[in-house]
Amino acid sequence: MTVSTAPTSTLTSAFPTPAPADRRGGAATEAPQARRIPRVLAIAGSDPSGGAGIQADLKSIAAHGGYGMAAITALTAQNTRGVRAVHVPPASFLTSQLAAISEDITIDAVKIGMLGDAAVIEAVRGWLEKARPAVVVLDPVMVATSGDRLLQESAEAALRALLPLADLITPNLAELGMLLGEPAASDWAGALQQGKRLAAAAGTTVLVKGGHLAGSAGTDDGGCPDALINTGGVLGREQVVVEGERIATGNSHGTGCSLSSALATVQARTGNWEAALREVKPWLLGALREAGQLQVGGGNGPVHHFHHLHPASGGDGDGGPEAAEGGFAAALDRHAADSLAAIYGLDFIRGLADGTLPEREFTYYLGQDALYLNGYSRVLSRAAALAPTEDEQLFWGRSAQQCLEVESELHRTWLAGRAAATAEPGPVTKAYVDHLHAASLAGSYAVLLAAVLPCFWLYAEVGATLHEAFRRDFATDPGAHPYAAWLRTYADEAFAESTRQAIRFTDAAARRASAGDRMAMAEAFRHSCRYEREFFDAPRLHA
Repeated sequence: MTVSTAPTSTLTSAFPTPAPADRRGGAATEAPQARRIPRVLAIAGSDPSGGAGIQADLKSIAAHGGYGMAAITALTAQNTRGVRAVHVPPASFLTSQLAAISEDITIDAVKIGMLGDAAVIEAVRGWLEKARPAVVVLDPVMVATSGDRLLQESAEAALRALLPLADLITPNLAELGMLLGEPAASDWAGALQQGKRLAAAAGTTVLVKGGHLAGSAGTDDGGCPDALINTGGVLGREQVVVEGERIATGNSHGTGCSLSSALATVQARTGNWEAALREVKPWLLGALREAGQLQVGGGNGPVHHFHHLHPASGGDGDGGPEAAEGGFAAALDRHAADSLAAIYGLDFIRGLADGTLPEREFTYYLGQDALYLNGYSRVLSRAAALAPTEDEQLFWGRSAQQCLEVESELHRTWLAGRAAATAEPGPVTKAYVDHLHAASLAGSYAVLLAAVLPCFWLYAEVGATLHEAFRRDFATDPGAHPYAAWLRTYADEAFAESTRQAIRFTDAAARRASAGDRMAMAEAFRHSCRYEREFFDAPRLHA
C-alpha cells in the first residue's frame, strides 16, 4: 500500500527471480461455495505421535481457519523414528463413518490421505461418487518420509482408479513415480514431466513438490519449488510454479499431510488453486523453520502447525519471549519473511521491477491503492483515538493525514483521466479494508496496531527491494523505466523511520498486552500479510 513507510533494513541483494506465475481460467474471485469457515473432512490414517495423518490434518485445517472432521482409515503404531505396525479396520466401518458425517454435516472440502488396502479405497470411491463433495484433495500416501511402505502393493491399481475423482493430487516424488510405474525423478525438470503425464492420465490437477530434491541436483538456485500442473486448461496454462526457499531441518514429519489438508481448506475458501498454494506455501515454510521449537521425539520430528500464533507462556503482560522488549517484533519478523518470499514470486512485482508490467495493471493497482488508502486513513485515525500516549496519538494521526495526501496526489498525477480505475473497490481491496475496520471496531489498540502494521512493513520492504533493483539495472538510463518516478519515491529515509516507529509502537503494545491478546495480534498480523500479498497480485486477476 502507498503510505509513507520504509523498510527496517534495506535489502541490497539481487532482486529475487521467481518462476512465472500462470493463471487459472475463469473468475478469480471466491467461488460461490466458498466459506469463511470451511467444513473440511480428512479421510486418513491415525498417527499416535501426532505429527502426521489425521492428527496433522486437523491441525492444518484449524491453522487455516477451517472446521476439521475425521474418518479413520487405518491405525498405525509409529513415532518420529518410523512405523512399527499398521492395522486397517474393516472397510464397512469406514463406510459407516462417512455416512454418519455426510448425512448430517455439509462438507465443503475433503482431503484423502492413507487408505491402506483396496477394500478401503473402494469404500472411499463409492462414497465420493455418491456424495460428490465440491473440493477433493488426494494425497496418495504410499511411502512414509522414513521410507516405510504404507500402501499394500495389491492396492496400487485401485488407487490409480481413484485419481480421476480428485480435483488435486499431491504425491511426493517417490509416489509420483510409483503412480506412473516409473522410477522417481532425480531432478526438477524430470519431476515436471512426470507431473504432466500424471495430470494427463488422470484428467485432473497435480501438485509436483520439490521438497525431496537435493538443491544442487534438483534446481538451479537450490530452492524448493512446487508446481500445479493441469493439461486440460483449468489453470489457464499448463503449469503454475511457486518458488520457495529450502529449509534445512531434521523435522519434516507429516509435511505432505499438512500441505494437502491446508490446500483443501484454503481452496474451499478462495476457489482458486494458485491462490491456495501461494497462501499455504509460506505457512508451511514457517512450520518447517520453527519445527525445532516443539522438541518432539528423537527422530524426524513434526512441523510446527501453529508457529504463526507464537503463544506466550506467561500470564497477563509477563512471561514468554514475546513479552520482552523486541520479542514480539522478532516473532512478527518470521511472518513477514514468509509473506515477502511469496510476494517476490508474483508476476506483478517482477514486472514492476524490470519495467515490463502492462500499464493497465499498474493503473489498476494505483486505483485500488487510492481506494484502499481512503479506508486505511480512517483506521489509522481510530488508532490515534485509542493510543495511550501523546506521541502515539500524533504518529497515527499524521499517518492518517499522509494517506489522504498520497491519495490526492495519485488522483492529480497518474490517475488523472482514468476514473474507471478507481470506480469501485475490487474484491481484495474490499476484503482487506473490511478486515482492518473489524480490527478497529474490536476495541483493542494492540490488535489494531498488529492489523495495520503489514501495510507499513511489507510495502516498505518490497519498495526498498524494487528501488535497489531499479538503481542497479537502470543506472545508465533511468528514464527507460516507465515507472521510474514511482520507484524513486522509495528512496526517502523518512519512509524507513516511519516503519521503524510503527514497529516499536506495536512491540510496546504487545508488552502491555495479555498472552491472549498477543495471540490475537499475531493472527491479525498474519491475515493482513495475506491481504498484502493478494493486493499485489490482484492486478493480474482483475485488470
